[in-house]
Amino acid sequence: MMEMRDHYDVVIVGAGVGGGAMANQLASAGARVLMIERGTRLPREADNWSVKAVFHEKRYATKETWRDRDGKEFNPSTYYYVGGNSKFFGAATVRFRVEDFEDLQHEGGIAPAWPVSYKDFAPYYDVAERLMGTHGTAGLDPCEPPRSGPMPYPTIGHEPEVEALDRKLRAKGLHPFPLPIAIDRHEGGACIRCRTCDGFACKLGAKNDAEVRLVDPAIATGNVDLILETKVLRLLTDSSGRRVTGAEVEQGGRTRVIKGELFISAAGAINSAALLLRSANDKHPRGLGNNSSDQLGRNYMAHNNTAMMAINPLQKNRVTFQKSLCINDFYLANDVRPYPMGNVQGLGKLQAGMLTANVKWAPEWLMGTFADRSVDWWIMSEDLPDPENRVTVDPDGKIRLSYTANNLKAHNELVAHWGKIMKSLGYPLIITQKMDIKVSMHQCGTARFGKDPATSVLDPFCKAWDLDNLYVVDASFLPSSTAFNPSLTIVAQAVRTSEHLVRDVLKVSRVAA
Repeated sequence: MMEMRDHYDVVIVGAGVGGGAMANQLASAGARVLMIERGTRLPREADNWSVKAVFHEKRYATKETWRDRDGKEFNPSTYYYVGGNSKFFGAATVRFRVEDFEDLQHEGGIAPAWPVSYKDFAPYYDVAERLMGTHGTAGLDPCEPPRSGPMPYPTIGHEPEVEALDRKLRAKGLHPFPLPIAIDRHEGGACIRCRTCDGFACKLGAKNDAEVRLVDPAIATGNVDLILETKVLRLLTDSSGRRVTGAEVEQGGRTRVIKGELFISAAGAINSAALLLRSANDKHPRGLGNNSSDQLGRNYMAHNNTAMMAINPLQKNRVTFQKSLCINDFYLANDVRPYPMGNVQGLGKLQAGMLTANVKWAPEWLMGTFADRSVDWWIMSEDLPDPENRVTVDPDGKIRLSYTANNLKAHNELVAHWGKIMKSLGYPLIITQKMDIKVSMHQCGTARFGKDPATSVLDPFCKAWDLDNLYVVDASFLPSSTAFNPSLTIVAQAVRTSEHLVRDVLKVSRVAA
């Protein structure tokens, strides 16, 4: 195990989006930070862009298995590296809407209000966009929330095929706009606008993932140590149960305890819940942070997601980077249905091998023919918090993810309506694939924040109600999933929490934005 300092102001579990943003901001303010990552650095190599390696061999995904509600084991699509799941994300960095912070009526129920308003949260979105290097054009999204100014970088623009779609959709009365996206695509940037971005790691380091934009700049301050291939087994408390005193870790078959002043779990919504549940003791018999509410691990959400191929058999789609267009006309109540349906955004250009990895019955030559002639979409709708959708830990230590999808009527209606629109634009063949429990890239909600300790795990600054020095800063805190990619909101909340810690707890200096 690497040589470490004798003392750390903050110990962070996980080096993904939440942990990276916390380390970035706290280190900039002068705090001494230790990051603990169970994985290693993902090598930049040819296989980063290999369909066979990424989709068929699943070379980079974890080899561990979890169990579903019925006890059936499955391999989740989750990644343990510096940068976490963001190494393979599609780089969409979108703000949630004003309405997402309020009680919002859906066909399947109500998405609950947050303990903060969008107005309170908006300044932290400004910082988050700068940290992530978001490209986009403000003012074109039909339900875009208020903002203080333009996005940090201009839109990456559409290729001719996508530009033609944009015009056709506008002729239908819709309002497509450039998807806000975090890639290094500007003057002097490293992005070459390839086909292997969405769902792949970037061997050029040109995707603005958490490693590139958050963790490495944090380490460069000299205030952050990062230890790799180290799993946190549990967190230990003092005899009162009010303070975490150390993290029991395993590295290379050996265990030890790492001590610090503040502890932040940023291991992802599933693994943070599992860690706090594994940390149960006499003072916290149901897991750390669970005494007041019994909500830890509950309310798991991951979106209702469907991939769609819209195929024109007579015309090839020669686009390279397809994930540049977004449609929000159906995000809130709309002309089709009197309730929110969701978001539609371009999907990274599908290739034959990507499809046959999950569609075993289809010959690769056929799916290749379809992929050459398809426009591809990611259709995302909100799933609602349900206390019975939850993370637990089985007696043998294995994670159990109990999940039953909800709010499906609205999602299915959006998929059907978008299929009709594609057919009207000259794509008569529609193929869809609904994502299942294995797709955990948008996991959230297992330790939601709130104003009442009886109904939430965390306070409005993400501190566990039941402890004085434990924070959870990843997608666990989300009280609702919305219908957007959560990365930017996780970063914004990390900026907000770190500002509070620097000002009111650590008292070292102002956070550098």
